[in-house]
Amino acid sequence: MKPIRTERLILRNWEDRDRALFHLINSDEQVMEFFPMRRDRTQSDEMMDRLADKIETRGFGLAAVEIAETGDVAGFTGLNPTTGIPVFEDGTVEIGWRIAPEFWGKGIAGEAARVWRDFGFDALGLERIVSFAVADNHRSTSLMRRIGMTARPDLDFDHPAVPDTHPQLRRHVLYEMFAGDPRP
Repeated sequence: MKPIRTERLILRNWEDRDRALFHLINSDEQVMEFFPMRRDRTQSDEMMDRLADKIETRGFGLAAVEIAETGDVAGFTGLNPTTGIPVFEDGTVEIGWRIAPEFWGKGIAGEAARVWRDFGFDALGLERIVSFAVADNHRSTSLMRRIGMTARPDLDFDHPAVPDTHPQLRRHVLYEMFAGDPRP
């Protein structure tokens, strides 16, 4: 993947220097509030390696968000083909993000998500991009709306990967956007 630059950010593939931050965002209680599991360092390293390989193979994915001015990595955003979601076909492309708490409220996730949205429609020629989150995850659903996505309550679903031990995390809301929709 060729890095994508904005005024403040560099969206790029993962590097070894990102491992500590990647583990942080996959184990932090605030970041992972709406996920049923936390990853230890080994699990995080394995996940980062899988994401990096997929980005290398496809040319896109859930990529590192680097702050251009400082070189700090804030988390990730990107596009990812889905599997096993009951309300659409496997391969439907999702936009997602996970940002470390010290970078919340600075517009970083929104800036990066808009770039990935545009990349999906303009460079990849996608007709539709989806996003989904636990119904109570208002930070994520707010970002979905800010980048121009529309709620589809008729497609809300119980996530099949969420174990019965976490019933409060099962219900997911679905948002979508089409290539011809206005882009704020």
